Amino acid sequence: MTIHWCGTGLSAIPGLRRLIEAGHPVTVWNRTVEKARAELGDLTDDIRAFDIDALGAVLAKGDVVVSMLPGDWHVPLAELAISRGANFVSSSYIAPEMRALDDRARAAGVVLVNEMGLDPGIDHLMAHELVADYRASDAFDAGNHLSFISYCGGIPKHPNPFRYKFSWSPLGVLKALRSPSRSIRDYAPLDVARPWDAISSYTAPLPTPESFEVYPNRDSLPFKAQYHFEDHWPVKEFVRGTLRLNGWADAWAPVFREIETLKGPEGDARLKEMSDQFWAENAYDEGEPDRVVLCVGLKAEKDGKPVWHKTYVMDAWGDERGTAMARLVSIPVSLAVEAVLNREIPAGVHAAPSDPKLTRRWMAEVDRLAQHLQIVDHCA
Repeated sequence: MTIHWCGTGLSAIPGLRRLIEAGHPVTVWNRTVEKARAELGDLTDDIRAFDIDALGAVLAKGDVVVSMLPGDWHVPLAELAISRGANFVSSSYIAPEMRALDDRARAAGVVLVNEMGLDPGIDHLMAHELVADYRASDAFDAGNHLSFISYCGGIPKHPNPFRYKFSWSPLGVLKALRSPSRSIRDYAPLDVARPWDAISSYTAPLPTPESFEVYPNRDSLPFKAQYHFEDHWPVKEFVRGTLRLNGWADAWAPVFREIETLKGPEGDARLKEMSDQFWAENAYDEGEPDRVVLCVGLKAEKDGKPVWHKTYVMDAWGDERGTAMARLVSIPVSLAVEAVLNREIPAGVHAAPSDPKLTRRWMAEVDRLAQHLQIVDHCA
C-alpha cells in the first residue's frame, strides 16, 4: 500500500519526511518537482509532477492519498480515492461537498480523514480528551452549565510592530478577516460579521500566564455535537477562535478599515496588493522562530460556582527541527495516515477521531513536538 502525498508546501515537510524515514512506501507529487526535490531529495527519488490523471493511473486499492494542496483539490482527490478503493487524508476543514461523500466512502469501505492538523486537528484531540475526562468525573451532572473555549494562533516568537508575521502569502489571512462567525455567548448564538467586532482578551494559563487578543472564527456551533455535547446540556459559552498578540487590533486597525470598503474585482485586486506589501514587510526571516499557542478549556458550573474546570494548553516555537507550524500541522497528518493503514479508523468521512486509544497516543506525540504541553486543573 502506497502513500501518495500531494503537495510539499511549507506546512507539509516534517510529516512527509517522518513517513519516508519510517520506511513507508511514499510517492511524492508536487506541482513543481524541483521544489520537492530540494526538500526531500536526500530521502527519496520517487518525486513526480502532480497531475490528477497520472495519479489516477497508479492509484491502487488500499493506498492513501494525502492532499496538502489548496482546498479546491480535496474533494476531487477524495472522489478519485473512492473510485479506486483508496483512502484519503487532509488537514483541512470538512466542506459540505466532502461530508456528502460519506455514504460513497462507507459503501466502498474506504476512510476519508480530514481536520487532522493543528487547528483543526490537535484542538479536536484536546477537546475530546477534556469532554471524556469531565464525563468520567464525580463532578459530572447533565444540569451543569458549561463553558467551552478553543483558541489557537500562529504568532511571532519575537514580536514585531505589526504584531504578526507571515509564513506564506497573507492573502488567506486577509480573506478570512472578511468572514462572519457564529458562537455562543450568554446561552445565545452570537453572530459577528467581522472578527474585529468581537475581539476580547484571554489569559492563557501558561507557566507564566500571558494575555492575548482573541476572536471567534467560522461557525462554532456544529462542533458541540462533534465534541459529544448532549443537546440538553446548558451551554453558557462555546467558542472556537483565533489568538493574536496583544496590540494586534491596534496595529491592524487601518487594515480593518480598508477591508471593510473593498468590493468586486477592484477590491480583490487591492487585497492582492495589500497581501504583496505585507509579505514584503512582515514575512518571517530565514531561521526566525515562529510560535504557536493553543488553549482548549472546559468549565462546568453549578449554582454559579465552578465544579470542574480544566484547560489543555500548548506552547511551541521554531527550533532546530524547523517551524512550529510545519511540524504541528504535518506530523498529525502523518499520524492519521498510519492509523488509516493500520485500520484504526472506520470507513466514511471523519474529522480527528475521539477514540481514547488514538487521542492519548497522538497527544503523547504532540508533547514531543511542543516545548510546553499541560492540562491545567483550575479547581485543584
